Amino acid sequence: MESFNGSNTGSERPHAVLLASPLTGHLIPLAELARRLVEHHSFAVTLVTFSNLSLPAHVLSSCLLPPSVATAVLPSVDMGDIPAADIFQVFLELIRRSVPNLRALVRGISATAGPLAALVVDFFFPEALLVAAELGVPGYVFVPTNLTMLALERRFMELHHGLPPGEYRDFPEVVELAEGVSMRREDFPVPYRDPNRLAFPQLLEDTRRYLRADGFLVNTFDKMEPALVEAFRLAAEQRAFPPVFTPGPLVRRSKPEPDVGDQDCLEWLDRQPTGSVVYVSFGSGGSLSLEQTTELVAGLEDSGQRFLWVVRVPDLTAESETATGGNDDDPLAWLPEGFLERTAGRGLAVTAWAPQVRVLSHPATAAFLSHCGWNSALESVQSGVPMVALPLGAEQRMNAVILEREVGVALRPPAREDGVVVRDEIAAAVKELLMDGEKGRFVRRRAGDMQQEAARASLPEGSSRRALEEVATKWKLACGMEK
Repeated sequence: MESFNGSNTGSERPHAVLLASPLTGHLIPLAELARRLVEHHSFAVTLVTFSNLSLPAHVLSSCLLPPSVATAVLPSVDMGDIPAADIFQVFLELIRRSVPNLRALVRGISATAGPLAALVVDFFFPEALLVAAELGVPGYVFVPTNLTMLALERRFMELHHGLPPGEYRDFPEVVELAEGVSMRREDFPVPYRDPNRLAFPQLLEDTRRYLRADGFLVNTFDKMEPALVEAFRLAAEQRAFPPVFTPGPLVRRSKPEPDVGDQDCLEWLDRQPTGSVVYVSFGSGGSLSLEQTTELVAGLEDSGQRFLWVVRVPDLTAESETATGGNDDDPLAWLPEGFLERTAGRGLAVTAWAPQVRVLSHPATAAFLSHCGWNSALESVQSGVPMVALPLGAEQRMNAVILEREVGVALRPPAREDGVVVRDEIAAAVKELLMDGEKGRFVRRRAGDMQQEAARASLPEGSSRRALEEVATKWKLACGMEK
């Protein structure tokens, strides 16, 4: 077993072990949960990651963990027989093969680092709840996305309740998730749309394991999804589903001082008028198709608005083998000729990275053209910045529906049947938000309202702070640290 990094204060504090997924969008909010458990609730915490599929070191360092959060890395397991292209299958097998190592690690922590209060596992890894059950400690599932995703998982189980093994059902075209909250099947994450997919049986089995959990911690807050908060509260009262707690928004904090590499874009923003810039970014792993990149370029140029764009090399998997014009080392080389020169006075294109929390909180930033990853969405809400939604994959289409229809903080330009959003629609949405259109005024007002709600939820007496306090008290009682 690999050694610990960091420290904790030992037996005088209850100890929680948090198992992270090897995905940036999952690790960041779980690391923030670890920080809050330590700083607000007097826990010792060990954050566990994997040697397989390990993330770059800067991802964890950007989370600004306090020294009292220890880290541990599970040893590598052989995954050579699993096709790398099927990421869902990779994750299933990774946790299955890592359970013995996790068990040994948690037993060691229990024996040497004080009373073990809980094991919290990423929602990709419900099989790890077996370890909590074996040790007789509370086992919780951490959901880095929203209650809508958890509600979909619950409906998925209910859809297949009572069916014989090997028989599967497809979702109807529209699924009601709670009173007044519905979602079209076409907006679900891809694995839930087709029962004929090879991974479908494993997905169902993994979802059923959620019922072993003592509770769920979901990265949202009550005013973000109020109908689903109430639906899960009633389900827990009726013992139809484990209790669900909403301690969000769990988002990364800004460093006290920006890194040297961040200065260029921040200094550029300092020179722009207040509320004049649309920030464009598609997350840590998001890449546009070459055609969508071309349409985005034209839309930004046609909008006439200032922009800060984090550019990445296009995803060429769906393109012709003869696609040319760029190289893997320079994302800017894939942009149409002359674009950077024509927009030099009002646009800045950077490659790979921008300090997103600082950019969103900057007075010059007026809107966020986003892929609707949940971390980015919450960071935008926390900063009061309205969004233009261009979802790519995973659960992002579902997030876009929430942000546009349920919360009202985003505009979603319509896409063609092939999913491409054309330049005219992009330009129109950007101008609507930045040039005082009627819909834009409403969305900006809602973004300001939700910023206030997020701030209130995080106050000591707020709903999110109280939710985590309730969980922390349960864990302390379970390990005999509180009576």
